[in-house]
Amino acid sequence: MNNPAENRVLAQFIEHTLLRPDCTVEEITKLCEQAIAQNFIGVCVPPYFVQHAKKVLNNSNVKIVTVVGFPFGYNIVSSKVEEVKKAITSGAHEIDMVMNIAALKSKDLSTLQNDIQSVVTACHLQNRICKVIIETGNLTEEELKLACKICVDCEADYVKTSTGYGNAGASVDIVKLMRKVLPARTKIKASGGIKSRKFAQELIDAGANRIGTSAGIAILEEEI
Repeated sequence: MNNPAENRVLAQFIEHTLLRPDCTVEEITKLCEQAIAQNFIGVCVPPYFVQHAKKVLNNSNVKIVTVVGFPFGYNIVSSKVEEVKKAITSGAHEIDMVMNIAALKSKDLSTLQNDIQSVVTACHLQNRICKVIIETGNLTEEELKLACKICVDCEADYVKTSTGYGNAGASVDIVKLMRKVLPARTKIKASGGIKSRKFAQELIDAGANRIGTSAGIAILEEEI
């Protein structure tokens, strides 16, 4: 049987997510209505739907999260910054940006640092949260550690595991490694392939502060 108190606690970790390229306004409306009903911490929607999400969520406590440089991250820095500005103007509270993975792989660390720093600064100037998606499934352990270090140096609020479009999603071992190398002030968002309550809780126990999933309703309704 589900425990309502436990559901309320878990819901405050979950960003109810819909980022499919073919999603519709009706689906986004439903996503937002579900987030209000379940008291999820936020919804994560495409930039195109941020204004609509703001209307549906109205004065609720649900945060609007959107993505920048999604899903591959190799956009030029100025375009990412413009995406941030538009998203914030439209009503976004938090930005999940995909770092320039190609720059990291090419060992062009100055470009990578500028990429992350520019977006973090654009967010912080407007008192918005910035999460950096490092796409852990595409990185070696050393690259992951380096990406985390640069995120910390740039004062990112969160480091996020995955877009959901990479080689692999979240894993307990990866979150444990990230928690080990990141300072306590830098939070972790786990995302990608999180479909069960057990897995979500394991990721939280490993150190994740947020769970990005399209299966939030199913997770809360799962028998425990």
